[in-house]
Amino acid sequence: MGGFVLYYCFVICSLLLVLYGVGRFWVKPKRVERKLKQQGIAGRPYKLLIGDVKEFVRLITEAWSKPINLSHQIVQRVDPFTLDNVQKYRKISFCWAGTTPRLIIKDPELMTQVLSNKQGHFQKPPLNPLILILTRGLTTLEGEDWAKHRRIINPSFHLEKLKVMIPEFATSCRNMIQQWNQMIGSQESCELDVWPQFQKLTADVISRAKNKRRRRLNTEITAMLRNVIEGKANALKTGKSRVDDLLGLLLQYCENENESSTRTIGLTIEEVIEECKAFYLAGQETTSSLLTWTVVVLAMHPDWQEKARQEVYKLVTMILYEVLRLYPPAIAQYQHTYKQTKIGEISVPAGVDIILPTLLVHHDPELWGNDVDEFKPGRFSEGVSKASNNDQLAFFPFGWGPRSCIGQNFAMLEAKLALAMILPNFSFQLSPSYSHAPHTVMILQPQHGAQIILHKL
Repeated sequence: MGGFVLYYCFVICSLLLVLYGVGRFWVKPKRVERKLKQQGIAGRPYKLLIGDVKEFVRLITEAWSKPINLSHQIVQRVDPFTLDNVQKYRKISFCWAGTTPRLIIKDPELMTQVLSNKQGHFQKPPLNPLILILTRGLTTLEGEDWAKHRRIINPSFHLEKLKVMIPEFATSCRNMIQQWNQMIGSQESCELDVWPQFQKLTADVISRAKNKRRRRLNTEITAMLRNVIEGKANALKTGKSRVDDLLGLLLQYCENENESSTRTIGLTIEEVIEECKAFYLAGQETTSSLLTWTVVVLAMHPDWQEKARQEVYKLVTMILYEVLRLYPPAIAQYQHTYKQTKIGEISVPAGVDIILPTLLVHHDPELWGNDVDEFKPGRFSEGVSKASNNDQLAFFPFGWGPRSCIGQNFAMLEAKLALAMILPNFSFQLSPSYSHAPHTVMILQPQHGAQIILHKL
């Protein structure tokens, strides 16, 4: 009798598991697919468990297998899957990341609605735990924790406060220029891969390293930052240091651990460490990507390189904006509906990833004109708001709205200063060994390096 009861329980549990699996991995995705189709939204049919992973891998493998011609028509190589989806199913379409539905929105007006998040129904998609090993700073937070950190940290990134760091930026640039001069030596020129020169911690290492390496990297960065942060905090308390760098600005808002434990308006030392890790990992990679593509583009367009050299302070912002349009470090932005919401007239169920394809929008001829794939910094001569057709906002290199990149002023200031110091000292052209192969591993980067011939002026 006991054996029969156990067998009966086993059968019931098995049936429940089957029903759960059918519901979660088939019925629920098909229900979402049906709701989207009923609103006139087309997309790829759901495939059990794998979704569109196989097609994504096929397209990206094929696209990345060979370089492209020396032009700025890079969308087909960098993001072939999203491009294919939009071409087949229009600007608003859906696809599948395994069992998770993804809604692609290639419409600037609807993109701004998502990014403004007025109803609070969007969050970042669930993060890979491997990313959280490295950092739990502002970029990974949601809700009240995000609001608190953003409110506290935001003043540290106001342009006027960042200007106190210009001497530190200049010192770093001078050191790099000195190294380049030493590499040229008595010769007139030398070949140089500027990608590793401009990056501190490569996105490739971060994305490909194993968990053990990630944890060791996290331990090393945390230990290094703790020593620096505690040293800076002590120096500020004793008057031996001033608030003249980003860390000093952050520490202004750090909790005094000797005060009441009920105080919650500041950041703890641990939180400052996490924010510093986020800035170190994300900020440095973003700026190095921007500088790398700027040098590559100016090497492709020697006329603009010379113009920039003669009038760097007048033209540098336009040049950087146009490079950010053609080669945005983050090729897309991602949100997730944690409850049913509306985007324009579209009713979106809970549990849907929202893909905002920045790269595709930046290369859309309807938004930028027939010269969309040409390098024309002059389109930004009247600022960002008037750069695209009909003065429609279509420029999202740092996101938009309340969750726009908090470090954009930092990145632009650093990039401007670097160019202002590089251009008077060197001219450069693309090396014969350079292969034009932009691809994305967390950020947009050159797959085979960015080799230039550097000439000393």
